[in-house]
Amino acid sequence: MAQKRGTGIPGLSFSWRRALGLSQAQAKLSRQFGIPLSRSGQQRKIGRMTGCCIPLLISAGVVKVIILMV
Repeated sequence: MAQKRGTGIPGLSFSWRRALGLSQAQAKLSRQFGIPLSRSGQQRKIGRMTGCCIPLLISAGVVKVIILMV
């Protein structure tokens, strides 16, 4: 299947979201709340948080098993 070629000028694009200032407003809100509004940003944030918690949960489970064995 042939690739679809754009009819515009290469390297030149127009975004109505950026022209209206929606991208800038969204970025400001994200920084204020500390929560990303994009799906990929939310997934990265959750991944970082759970990545930090998993070793803690495992160690807590090991400690609990050791206490129950004694």
